[in-house]
Amino acid sequence: MAEVNLKNIRKSFDGNEVIHGVSLDIEDREFVVFVGPSGCGKSTLLRMIAGLEDITAGEIFIGDRCVNDLHPADRGAAMVFQSYALYPHMNVFDNIGFGLKLNKVNKVEIRRKVLDVAKILRIEELLDRRPSQLSGGQRQRVAIGRTIVREPSVFLFDEPLSNLDAALRVQMRMELEKLHERLQTTMIYVTHDQVEAMTMANRIFILNDGVIEQIGSPLEVYRNPTNLFVAGFIGSPRMNLISSSILGVQEKQLTIQLPGGKVLPLKRNTEDLGEGERLTLGIRPEHLKENKEGDEFFEGTVDVVEHLGNETYLYITDADKNLITLIAEGESNTQKGETVHMGFHHKHCHIFNADGEVIN
Repeated sequence: MAEVNLKNIRKSFDGNEVIHGVSLDIEDREFVVFVGPSGCGKSTLLRMIAGLEDITAGEIFIGDRCVNDLHPADRGAAMVFQSYALYPHMNVFDNIGFGLKLNKVNKVEIRRKVLDVAKILRIEELLDRRPSQLSGGQRQRVAIGRTIVREPSVFLFDEPLSNLDAALRVQMRMELEKLHERLQTTMIYVTHDQVEAMTMANRIFILNDGVIEQIGSPLEVYRNPTNLFVAGFIGSPRMNLISSSILGVQEKQLTIQLPGGKVLPLKRNTEDLGEGERLTLGIRPEHLKENKEGDEFFEGTVDVVEHLGNETYLYITDADKNLITLIAEGESNTQKGETVHMGFHHKHCHIFNADGEVIN
């Protein structure tokens, strides 16, 4: 069994706490992603699980063992780093098998395991090459192979695709998903790229300033962000966040102001809310409709048009000087400087209170 459980984990550097009592449970054979902006603590958390970083307080369990005091090699976890860290003087075969050689595994067994891993990663024809003769994607496969050959209970990935170009990153994402299906092993993956998180994970753990803001499946988090940070971080382009205020409060209904003075009635829990309070309206770019009136609409002026072929991004300034992104289907004919109506449906609105928490 390879569940991973963290209980009230804290980490301080020189008295400055950077991980603030994180607790989480990762199931056996699950593929989870720690995602968040640079400096949020996701790599530090991963390194503590690996044993490469001491914890200040709390407990880490891998399977049924508390691994706080175990050496990294004894934890049953193996890490793939952002840098490939291959030995330049060794060929691919020796790079993959080096750890086994250090552990005094016999040569016949080393050869069998390395060949098995090379077949899984489809790098059999590269075994005699040195790292300098490999592409970035090939080097990353070798780095992953060096980890697989150890047969760990838990794989830890620290932004392993960040050095690859865009097309190769897409390919390697698919390769990692297939690898997870084949190995049926627990995998924890760290990235600042929310597209990687959305496309690969069973569950996403969204971190910000050393705390977990939300946990859920990619679509759960996308559809139902619990606060302003998650709403603005998950989604590309990011959710439009429009400052507003409460014009009226009735039982289970809010009336808020839209840009340009229009009003919007919404069914929401109105407990502890009052007239005049500030709030934020969130609408994703794909839920705004160009020059169509939905249940509600408001106007804006187009500042920038980006044609992407299958869709067009319109960057718009509304009457209250909010910058709005709208995704139009296909090749929109809208030009810079035009005034557009932006329609939307009530069900696509997200409302956040003055503290940034969602109002359901």
